[in-house]
Amino acid sequence: MVSITLVRFTLFFLVLISLPFILNAAFRPSNALYRGGSLSVERPSVDVLISEQGTFKAGFYQVGQNAFFFAIWYAETLSHPTTVVWMANRDWPVNSRTSRLSFRRRGDLALLDTDDSVVWTSTNTDSTGAGVVAELSETGNLVVLDGEGRMVWQSFDQPTDTLLPGQPLTRAIRLVSRAAEGIYSSGYYAAHFNDDNVLSFIYDGPNTSSVYWPNPDYDVFKNGRTKYNSSRYAVLDDMGMLTSSDRLQFSAIDSGLGVKRRLTMDFDGILRLYSLNHTTKNWEVSWMPKLQRCRVHGLCGENGICFYKPNPTCTCPPGFRMKDQVDWTQGCQPEFDIVCNKTEVKFMKLPHTDFYGYDLNYQTKISFEACENICRSDCNCRGFGYRLNGEGNCYPKSILLSGQSSLLFIGDMHIKIPILMNFSASTVDQINLDCSKVYSPKKLNRAYAEGKAKGDYLKYPISFVIAFGVAEIICVAFGWAYFHKKTVDLRNQNQSYVAITAGFRRFTFEELKKATNNFIEEIGRGGSGVVYKGVLEDKRVVAVKNLEGLSHGSEAQFWSEVSTIGRINHMNLVTMFGFCAEKAKRLLVYEYLENGSLEKNLFSNGAMLAWENRFNIALGTAKALAYLHEECLEWVLHCDVKPQNILLDKDFQPKVADFGLSKLFDRGGNNISQFSRVRGTRGYMAPEWILNLPITSKVDVYSYGILVLELVTGQSSIGFQRISENGELGNKKLIPWIREMVRMNQNWVEEIADPQLFGMYDHSSMEILIKVALQCIEEERDVRPSMSQVVDSITVACLLDREMHDEIE
Repeated sequence: MVSITLVRFTLFFLVLISLPFILNAAFRPSNALYRGGSLSVERPSVDVLISEQGTFKAGFYQVGQNAFFFAIWYAETLSHPTTVVWMANRDWPVNSRTSRLSFRRRGDLALLDTDDSVVWTSTNTDSTGAGVVAELSETGNLVVLDGEGRMVWQSFDQPTDTLLPGQPLTRAIRLVSRAAEGIYSSGYYAAHFNDDNVLSFIYDGPNTSSVYWPNPDYDVFKNGRTKYNSSRYAVLDDMGMLTSSDRLQFSAIDSGLGVKRRLTMDFDGILRLYSLNHTTKNWEVSWMPKLQRCRVHGLCGENGICFYKPNPTCTCPPGFRMKDQVDWTQGCQPEFDIVCNKTEVKFMKLPHTDFYGYDLNYQTKISFEACENICRSDCNCRGFGYRLNGEGNCYPKSILLSGQSSLLFIGDMHIKIPILMNFSASTVDQINLDCSKVYSPKKLNRAYAEGKAKGDYLKYPISFVIAFGVAEIICVAFGWAYFHKKTVDLRNQNQSYVAITAGFRRFTFEELKKATNNFIEEIGRGGSGVVYKGVLEDKRVVAVKNLEGLSHGSEAQFWSEVSTIGRINHMNLVTMFGFCAEKAKRLLVYEYLENGSLEKNLFSNGAMLAWENRFNIALGTAKALAYLHEECLEWVLHCDVKPQNILLDKDFQPKVADFGLSKLFDRGGNNISQFSRVRGTRGYMAPEWILNLPITSKVDVYSYGILVLELVTGQSSIGFQRISENGELGNKKLIPWIREMVRMNQNWVEEIADPQLFGMYDHSSMEILIKVALQCIEEERDVRPSMSQVVDSITVACLLDREMHDEIE
């Protein structure tokens, strides 16, 4: 009797547990919605359309506590928030109670709010009942088909801020940005074909509008476009290439089939092509235009100034304050009244600053005093820009919009203020606000509808089943814990070993001998030892370096030094997993980098590094050295910066190796400026080593400069052969040759650049990189910059000439 009761109870329990799955099966998602059907906001995880292969989903997407959009999004990314590619009601979210998408009998889709008011409808369908089914295609297009399978409406004709492959951009379509990060409503930036038939970016602000890309300072043809094609058509194909009727053409850096992509007008006014990384399931930028972010119009609003810190950052001039403390697009307002009487005004100078456009008039070859008087005498003039630059250009401004400040800008701005006010440009309050987050999301407050919502009748039985299931799980968990306590205790004895294998640990020599198959596969060799490839027991692939030439100090001292290196952690430094110290044996265990050393990728036959890879290597290496010199717990010099010690991962991101061996080899005392012998490699050594001068971090700066020159030229620092102007082949020394080119040749960047780049590099970034490298190799060490200064200089190059991976169109 007890056994029968137990069986019945078990069956009853299984039925209760299965109830949610049975209910969900009744509402199983598909890719189609038929006429007369609807999708409810109250079942957002169930009432959803899924494309045939599961790439896209369409349904209600929550944007507030009780606010929803009807949207289409990529289903398989790990990015947060979800990657929405289309919204039906981006500017009017519906309530979280009783709202629905209805496929009405008349044949159109209608989005109904809680009071049955129509928020959005697919207006391309007629009133005779043309549409019979709505389907979500694998391309991300939501289509309405008639009884013969002909398309009568598609979401591709009404994009919001995103184009998908195969989705055309035509004369009637505008890609409109979101207002800000986390705010899906329409923003101020759009990409569309203008009246000249040119695909352009436009700032459409509350008071003014202006085109900011392609460069408005140039005509259509100088920007590489044509206006003599009225078709106004652009499309992104499955290979990642966009072609446009105005001759605009670009490709993703990962061009090819099989990659999921999207072209999005982002809220900072930049159109970016994104590719989905199948490994990380995150989006990565694969193209963007040559457009400095501070040159996006209206980014900081009226009177606001954009500058790099190093990200684009907004500030107000002295005497001005933000209109809205959370919204930079509203700009700045003066804390004084603007007067018209020219005897009661003066001008405040803002060095290296400009406000684009809105010139009252434009004068050339006039004095500063004459330019100032023009603005002083005009009540509509808010300030003037003046550029001496050998010509004396004067720009009186009626509006101060699209302000930007940079040390590279040769002109100054002079803002009109009352004569009694005392402001100085040195008092500028540089508010550290990343312009990629223009303002904070504001929660939507929508009232709930009265009455019981549909589906409430399921709430209590489902809640009971969930509660019962949770209780059962808790009971099972306690039972499992009780009956397996002794087993767990035994396992705990080995947990420390298991945990330490995932981090920094001490290996035995036999472990490393087994991991390297008796040190059979050599992958590198240098002055400090030989490196072998190995595989640990946990399947991690590692590089094992057998150190040579170390003094036989105590094991405790060796442990102290190695543990210091083990605590150093930076994305551009090779990670050390552990070490071995047994008798005279000293080995270090590092992560394994798939693409090997920079030397192999730069100098070996057939090697070819793209410009964006080289720029990344220069910047990443600089960041690693800056960290070693200034940021880690102990001051560590590398002392042997060279291509052999720069390793590249699968994405060609740099990681500096052997960064701690200067400490391991130095047993002479605590003063790191005193070394018992010369360190480094011929061709990369600073003069201090030869002249027996005190050693500082500037020796690494010198070596870094040599490395960068090798990166940009593709030539060895020791020497190379070059054909002279008279056709003779001769040997050249890298540094004297580069200095001669810079001094004597007007087109020195083109002469110096590695021929293997085939001209596919950004000229401005290349020039800045070479100039920084030449400063790094100055003979006088005090003239050389610090590595943190090097990082700042290269970052400016990256920001001013756009991220390096998208510079080549």
